[in-house]
Amino acid sequence: MKRGLHSINNRLFLLFLFSMAGMLLIVSILYYNRTTVQVHDKVSHVTQQNVTQTVALFDLLLKGYDSLTKSVTGNTDLTRLLGKEVVTSPAIDYINERTITNIIGAIYLSRDDLVGIHILTDSGKVYNYGNYTSAVAVNYEVSDWYRRIRKSTGDMVWLGVYDHSIIDQVESRPVFTFGRVLYDLIDHKPYGVILIESKPITILSAMNNLKIAKNSQVYLISGDGGIISTTAPSGKYPDNLELPRPTNQGGAIVKKSQGQLIVASRLPFADWTVISTTPDKDLNLELVQTKRFLFIVVMILILLSALIASFVSRTLSSPLKRLIREMKQVEIGNFNRTLEVTSYQEINVLVASFNHMVIRIGELIERVKISSVSEKNAELQALQTQVNPHFLYNTLDMIYWTLDEKGNDDLGEIVLSLSHMFRYSSHWDEGAEVTLREEVEQIRHYLTIIAARLGGRLTFEMDIEEQWMGIKLPKMTLQPIIENSVKYGLEPLHDRVGILNLSVRSDDRSFKLMVKDNGIGIDEAALQQIRYSLTDEGIKVNKGGIGLQNLQLRLHHKFGEAYGLEVDSHIGEGATVTIVLPLPQEGGIIK
Repeated sequence: MKRGLHSINNRLFLLFLFSMAGMLLIVSILYYNRTTVQVHDKVSHVTQQNVTQTVALFDLLLKGYDSLTKSVTGNTDLTRLLGKEVVTSPAIDYINERTITNIIGAIYLSRDDLVGIHILTDSGKVYNYGNYTSAVAVNYEVSDWYRRIRKSTGDMVWLGVYDHSIIDQVESRPVFTFGRVLYDLIDHKPYGVILIESKPITILSAMNNLKIAKNSQVYLISGDGGIISTTAPSGKYPDNLELPRPTNQGGAIVKKSQGQLIVASRLPFADWTVISTTPDKDLNLELVQTKRFLFIVVMILILLSALIASFVSRTLSSPLKRLIREMKQVEIGNFNRTLEVTSYQEINVLVASFNHMVIRIGELIERVKISSVSEKNAELQALQTQVNPHFLYNTLDMIYWTLDEKGNDDLGEIVLSLSHMFRYSSHWDEGAEVTLREEVEQIRHYLTIIAARLGGRLTFEMDIEEQWMGIKLPKMTLQPIIENSVKYGLEPLHDRVGILNLSVRSDDRSFKLMVKDNGIGIDEAALQQIRYSLTDEGIKVNKGGIGLQNLQLRLHHKFGEAYGLEVDSHIGEGATVTIVLPLPQEGGIIK
């Protein structure tokens, strides 16, 4: 199992799968949280709007009922007839009763939602108009509703919604009941009360309209805290739930408490409060469906991710596995095999290099077989020398000491410099950072060889303070620049001595190594071509380039595109190449 986890196929599969699954989960969680907030905000907003609309509907309804009672109390004929002393003549009593009944009957018939109008005078007479008018409850004077109306000062008294009439014993339909005291318009003394019962359908419909979910409940509460009407089956307040009471008329309160969304608003006309409560579990029904949908979608996408991850990992690992199998064949001595792979460009290049290597090794083996034993041993020794650089170093040191013994100091110095160059360039450890002093020493060895070849026509000058010699920079930074200066700038000189100058400049942001020569210079077209080749686009066009391009690419990779090479030149005046690097940190390491 442990070995399987180390395979590139399994690791790529797990990497792609976990990455894609992680991103899907993060996106899903963020989407679900955002949806939750939006749904709750939307529900709160819609509920508040419903409450506001219902309050306006209640206000309009109650104002209509208030105007209805005022049409009775303000009717002078009715007031005059009701306020008269008791008449002993039966005929006159009958006429008065018929007149009063006709007046309230006209008012009753003016609306479709009335169940009954009842006028109860202090003299004990009762006038009714409605579906049933002959079964008035006895001893109504001691009832709670009658005392509440009598205690008022003429204002409307909203008694509430009842399952049946509170005065008509025959009327069994639900009613909304209200009333007020009747006053004599002349001496302003009460002479009775008017009680009106109407159909509660409008109020009940408005309250049901406030229910935004199955378990929502609506409470219509009077100013003294009593329940006028409610959709709750118990007919009571919910236990342990504090219902808010807005202080300003027409205002609305929206809050969450004990797992309930509570919206409350106070009616402007009557001292009523409409309160709607909805459990969070009902609000989250849509979120539960969203969660279920997201779960299904995420599972499907994870399965798709697994398939994609499997495909991608196999696409990458399959050619490599085939390459490993072929390499194992090469290990056991089978050099007559080539691998055909069509995959990504890098893998194709790797396979092509492997095929070329196998072919070359096969050719070498065949050549060794054909050669004699001595030639075979010599060739194997040469191959061993190629793969073991210490043999080359020892050989160069031996030549140097031989020349030194014979007094050939100049040639010995050249061989020694060549040995130092091989040692420096072959030791390429990870990171490949060296000090500027080491780079300068390598350049001195190189210039020793070049100066011998040019016959003394090259002078090297260095203007670097000791404080900069210990800084660290990438290995082989100066070598390609110095080689270009010598080859293209100084070697073509025949009329003067070539001067190569190495100096250091620094500012607040960067450290600059400047390589300047007094060679033949570069014409404008060639200079522009060189500058273009050092840009990202130029490097991409000339992939695999060496020299300045290779150095530029290494500097970009290590320090960023703000650093690198700058080239300046004029024909006949030489050229200057500036290496721009970050300022070194404490300890001499470049940032």
